Amino acid sequence: MKAINPTTNEVIREYEEHSSEEIHHILELADHSFKSWRLNEFADRSDLMHSAAGVLRDNAEKYARLITVEMGKIITEARAEVEKCAWVCDYYADKAEEFLDDEIIETDASRSLVSFEPLGVVLAVMPWNFPFWQVIRFIAPAMMAGNACVLKHASNVPGCALAIEEVFREAGFPPNLFRTLMIPSKAVDEVIKSDYVRAVTLTGSELAGSRVASSAGRELKKTVLELGGSDAFIVLEDANIEKCVATSVKSRMINAGQSCIAAKRCIVVEPVLSQFENEHARLIQSLKIGDPLLEDTQVGPLARMDLLEDLDRQVRKSIEKGAKLLCGGKRAGLSGAFYLPTVLSSVQKGMPVFDEETFGPVSAIIPAKDAEDAVAIANDSPLGLGASIWSEDTDQAEFIARSIESGSVFINGMVKSDPRLPFGGIKKSGYGRELSHYGIREFVNIKTIWIA
Repeated sequence: MKAINPTTNEVIREYEEHSSEEIHHILELADHSFKSWRLNEFADRSDLMHSAAGVLRDNAEKYARLITVEMGKIITEARAEVEKCAWVCDYYADKAEEFLDDEIIETDASRSLVSFEPLGVVLAVMPWNFPFWQVIRFIAPAMMAGNACVLKHASNVPGCALAIEEVFREAGFPPNLFRTLMIPSKAVDEVIKSDYVRAVTLTGSELAGSRVASSAGRELKKTVLELGGSDAFIVLEDANIEKCVATSVKSRMINAGQSCIAAKRCIVVEPVLSQFENEHARLIQSLKIGDPLLEDTQVGPLARMDLLEDLDRQVRKSIEKGAKLLCGGKRAGLSGAFYLPTVLSSVQKGMPVFDEETFGPVSAIIPAKDAEDAVAIANDSPLGLGASIWSEDTDQAEFIARSIESGSVFINGMVKSDPRLPFGGIKKSGYGRELSHYGIREFVNIKTIWIA
């Protein structure tokens, strides 16, 4: 297992994979740790989770640099990712007991209630694009609920995986309550089959999600899947163009475009189409691309060379099918996995940048006749993670939002994850929810207790 710096294409370090015997031993230790952890009072769990937030903040620069070196995120965004992880730890440290308090239900019993009890060891299969956030937003609620966690992280961020294990070890959590498995994707099925594992969560591609869901289904184990997105960014005639263009660029180019909830399809009604295209392309072209460790860099490299090659294929094929290139559209003249920030207009169904998820700094601008047409275009996708609508008439925008097939809709704002709000998708973007009180209840036994 290798970690390769996408800025330089140099090998950072090689890691030895766990054997089948080591996997079994780690899972056994995690199960053993769970059995005592589940009995801990919420106050004790809370103290430790607050401590984890402190470890993250105290080591923010070290962890941010690790993120940048392993997967190319610009350093300013990497620092923000670490801080967001500390926030989610603090949030669940404060809220978990309230979210999992017994729910009293009036029935014919003298007393009846619902209790929320931990399941056991939960396996997380996580991606590289937010290598700390995706993991810790799962760990914080799962462990506050009383579960143990094991992680199979993406193979290109093994250093981040071990660093997260370090966070919870240094925070004082019981040994083996959270462990990292250094394994390839082909070994995930073996882990799912283990009697020690009670449930699985995955954030990643549609293909990876279907494989994990299939394996977990055969073992009758619960899954939560957060998969890809091709989020619509709908611009109506009365939108504040200056604000929505600035937000569309930020949303699309954050993390070099490698975000599930980026504004991948800008659907713009015709009266403001030309203005939006011109301003969007102008801002995209002004972005500084380069070394992600430099403070003024705005767009870093893609995480791997194969991702760059696939993105370039999507752009070229779309141009062949009639998309108009406004800027970019090729590799940057740098040694690493750099792709120029790109804008394609006149995009329509049948082009890869419309039909497929694009994971990189590529904006697709799609014309729409009116609001009704924009909604139809937005829903014409197998994916349904997030969407945003831009209009000064927020009542109309809220009405339209209820017609959008997605897990979330943001009006006059950028789609983002927030510990206070449920996060997840529908259709082929997955099922189940992370974050908020909905997320912490995904991996508990919702138990009815009835007393005569």
